Amino acid sequence: MAPCMAPLLAFSLLFLWTNLAPALGGANDAEDCCLSVTHRPIPGNIVKAFRYLLIKDGCRVPAVVFTTLRDYQLCAPPDQPWVDRIIRRLKKSLPKGKRHSN
Repeated sequence: MAPCMAPLLAFSLLFLWTNLAPALGGANDAEDCCLSVTHRPIPGNIVKAFRYLLIKDGCRVPAVVFTTLRDYQLCAPPDQPWVDRIIRRLKKSLPKGKRHSN
């Protein structure tokens, strides 16, 4: 990665990471839900795992939570093509136990 790209990526990850937060004041029924999702594509090469947080699980915002190589949690909308591409790549490359939970 070019040296000038590292700060931009770090800032982007920090911004995206803030989209995952525990429920505050009854905003979500579940303890661990996304309050919002990013519609900007997440680079698939930084993702190591994923899990779903859906309305049926008690979350008001349905999301796919991607875990990055640096253990950041990034919330993404489950209905986006770029999210599907990352999930398909992960399913092909990761052992069954590491793919997702839920």
